[in-house]
Amino acid sequence: MLALTDPHEAYRRSEIDARVSGGNSADLVRFCLSQVIEGLGGAIAARGPATPTLRSKSITRALTALTALEMGVDRGAPLAGALLQVYGSARRALLDCVTDFDADRLRLVRQDLADIQQAFSQTA
Repeated sequence: MLALTDPHEAYRRSEIDARVSGGNSADLVRFCLSQVIEGLGGAIAARGPATPTLRSKSITRALTALTALEMGVDRGAPLAGALLQVYGSARRALLDCVTDFDADRLRLVRQDLADIQQAFSQTA
């Protein structure tokens, strides 16, 4: 099956498997945040008309990691509501950009998530 996948994607999937099986919850949050941020960066970089496949893969990568973050929020935690609101807004922005791409909007979402990543890294 990996023979049908490009080498970069196969490496990325093995990295994901290793992180998920060997990490604690804080490691997984950091990893998912980095995946969303990298996916958004890839989508922003692939904004030209010649790169729709790369843009689509980048948005899918970001959405997948964002879904994992949303599913992992402890609903009883004090910041759960705020995190779910940010993640929900990020999801809507990503889905809107599938049909009407807006690099500036994705830059703002990316910066918001980078801010969360930085704050999380300082507390974890």
